[in-house]
Amino acid sequence: MEKDMLSQIKEKLSDVPRGKYLYIRHPLGTSGELREFCETDYSPDIRLKTETYELYPGIELSYQCFQGDRFHFCHRHGAAVLSVDHCKSGRIGWKMKGGLSLYFGSGDLSFHFTDKCLDSEITLPLGYYEGLSVSLDTGILKENCPELLAEAGVDAEDLCRKFCGTEGTSALPASSHIEHIFSEVYDLPEQLKVPFLKLKCQELLIFLSITDPPCGRTLDPHYSEQVEIIRRIHDLITAHPDHRYTIDELSHQYLINTAALKSIFKSVYGMPVASYMKQFRIAQAAKLLRESDESIADIARSVGYESQSKFSAAFKESMKILPTDYRRQYS
Repeated sequence: MEKDMLSQIKEKLSDVPRGKYLYIRHPLGTSGELREFCETDYSPDIRLKTETYELYPGIELSYQCFQGDRFHFCHRHGAAVLSVDHCKSGRIGWKMKGGLSLYFGSGDLSFHFTDKCLDSEITLPLGYYEGLSVSLDTGILKENCPELLAEAGVDAEDLCRKFCGTEGTSALPASSHIEHIFSEVYDLPEQLKVPFLKLKCQELLIFLSITDPPCGRTLDPHYSEQVEIIRRIHDLITAHPDHRYTIDELSHQYLINTAALKSIFKSVYGMPVASYMKQFRIAQAAKLLRESDESIADIARSVGYESQSKFSAAFKESMKILPTDYRRQYS
């Protein structure tokens, strides 16, 4: 599935050269668009695109499609802007001012003041991200709020206080309510996009105005130093899939307690260490089955399985096909 999603991301970025960031902007009240590339050159594995629609004075919606590992990002907004971000697919991490890092994935919703990430580092743990961002300029909306939102009593400054709190950032995990709002906004015909997005933005803000602030099962921000340790752990275990590291072994090697290791790894990569490595091993094995002539027994050992039979069972459980039949498809 990850391979299919990455293929879709690459197709959506087909108009973006390697190492480039394409900005597309649809100004308020016009039918045209402005296209420009960021002056910064990124590494060749990076391709980025943001397409922004100005919906009302003080309200913008931006579609984002990113491919790569990590890159620096600078907001074009002022400091008094609330950003509400929804992830459609992939995972994304923001390294924000004050040392906090916030990671969220498919279906999750995050909130932050743009001054927290005016110049921040973004990480894509799965190598890609697709989502959207709704930006609310509280100063403009205080003086010029859309009629329906004013009638519903929606106050952008109240939303900032409620959802950002003292940290200036928070996140809500995926839910049926969030899915209901965003399920229809990613594949709209161009002629209906602006009016539909105006309706959906107002629906989102009214929903947030009657929703309790994050509590209970929230997505926890972590300090960047801890996240960097987890990234080093990830790089180690994926570089050596033939070795089955234990949580205790990694905890002692990297001087991080086991609870934090498990919690932050799941936050960054979207699943527990064992589940992630099982998926990674099977993906690596599938690549070797497609691209090499190694025996299935050798491939099994290279991705950490002691016996071919255990590997075949795990491969079939994940891929719904035996390794021999999978290789035959690509021979």
